[in-house]
Amino acid sequence: MHTHRLTLPNGIRVVLVPTADTAAVTVLAFYEVGSRYETEDLAGASHFIEHMCFKGTARHPTTLDISRTLDSVGADYNAFTGKDHTGFYVKLQADRLPLAVDLLEDMIYRSAFRQADLDSERQVIVEELRMYEDNPMMAIDEVMESALYRGSTLGRRIGGTAETLAGITRSKLLKYRDAYYVPERTVLAVAGRFDETEVRQLLIAKFGRKPAHGRGRAFRPFDAARAGYRAPRVVVQNRESEQVQLAIGFPGYRMTDPRLASLSIMSIILGGNMSSRLFTEVREKRGLGYSVHASSSPYQDIGALTVQAGLAKDRVQEALGVIVAELKRLKDKDVPAEELARAKEFAKGKTVLALEESSHLADFYGRQELLARRQETPEQKIARLFAVTAADVRRTARETCRAARASLAAIGPIGDGKPFAAALGEL
Repeated sequence: MHTHRLTLPNGIRVVLVPTADTAAVTVLAFYEVGSRYETEDLAGASHFIEHMCFKGTARHPTTLDISRTLDSVGADYNAFTGKDHTGFYVKLQADRLPLAVDLLEDMIYRSAFRQADLDSERQVIVEELRMYEDNPMMAIDEVMESALYRGSTLGRRIGGTAETLAGITRSKLLKYRDAYYVPERTVLAVAGRFDETEVRQLLIAKFGRKPAHGRGRAFRPFDAARAGYRAPRVVVQNRESEQVQLAIGFPGYRMTDPRLASLSIMSIILGGNMSSRLFTEVREKRGLGYSVHASSSPYQDIGALTVQAGLAKDRVQEALGVIVAELKRLKDKDVPAEELARAKEFAKGKTVLALEESSHLADFYGRQELLARRQETPEQKIARLFAVTAADVRRTARETCRAARASLAAIGPIGDGKPFAAALGEL
């Protein structure tokens, strides 16, 4: 698969990923801004702006006008806000490409931000936050990261709080948008079936007119060595429920760290699928809970290894003991060759299958360009994963799975969190 990179006259970076064996095309607009860029009084602003871009423009006055335009051609469309990026995408029939480019540009740069819409959408977001709070499975990661990244904007909720949202005025929101929605922080990714000459002309005509200036401040990098890790951090939210949600996190590697491949393979072996060690030991053999998995998530400066589980409320300590034992086993013994090979093939299969979709292709290449300013092909990524050795996995486990750097969050009828800290101390 070949890709083309170009830069529009105003500095917007573009990644084109043409594929012949599809009838669809995805246009994705990425912006290098998210919750970690916000000051305390603007917590939730990035997510607020994402919502407001769907509320109407001069040419498409209401949310209904936007949705009807896209629904009339059967498009798949949405937006998302992370801690370090915001994205908007439209996936539709290849011959409707001009519609996607035109509507995205109109929504992103020409939204009205009417006061009435701001007031109503603010309440919608508050209800969204409450939905997460009422669902421990959805909330547990943010609770854990509040401990793992304590003292950093990475530890904040992406959506902010009801209190911070109440203080974000229209003028503050527009000032924040104008500082960060600028060409030097923008990547456009187009993937699927399209004519490259047509796409270049469309993007130049629409997105290429945005003025090339902005004063958005950079985020403060997270330094794990100075984060004050001395003992396991435990955050407990006691509430009545039939299940306990548990998440354990350790500082990991940034997205350009060569050790990230080893951490990815290790997380698959630990809890990446239904034949992983944690799934087998926690669920299948002992019946301690329904869900358990492990994953790695990198940012530009740091990352995390996370284990998350939904556990029987009367057997949480037993389950935590099993999880700790599996983490120790990764540190103490080399992974058998057959198990290592299975994890690599699993990673390869998931990568190949995901990139069958134009939307995933746009995300794969666009995210790299935005946050790492590089382009690694799927083949290169797979080659890095296949180069991981058993010694690499063991070394990675020893570097990451350390008691002093562990952060644990638990939601449910738990009581005192001290036994959790004691269990993690066994690492």
